[in-house]
Amino acid sequence: MSSTVHCARCGRPDAPALPRPPLRGPLGAEILGKACADCWSEWQRAEVMVINELRLNFMDPGAQAVLDAHLRQFLALDPPAQGG
Repeated sequence: MSSTVHCARCGRPDAPALPRPPLRGPLGAEILGKACADCWSEWQRAEVMVINELRLNFMDPGAQAVLDAHLRQFLALDPPAQGG
């Protein structure tokens, strides 16, 4: 595994990579390959603000989708593929 990554958010070509996927599944793998450790750390702070400002209730099934959309926008990731 590479110890650097070309970060989609900050644009640094040799930014420090995360040591492992920060989330399970395909989104975690995508973040691992496209976001640096510094930008992920910034997202973790911003995530709390998003949850509080939008008053996300994770008992609502749509809340995770809203948070994931903000995460993708923050980290400059491509929108998820549509379809099956």
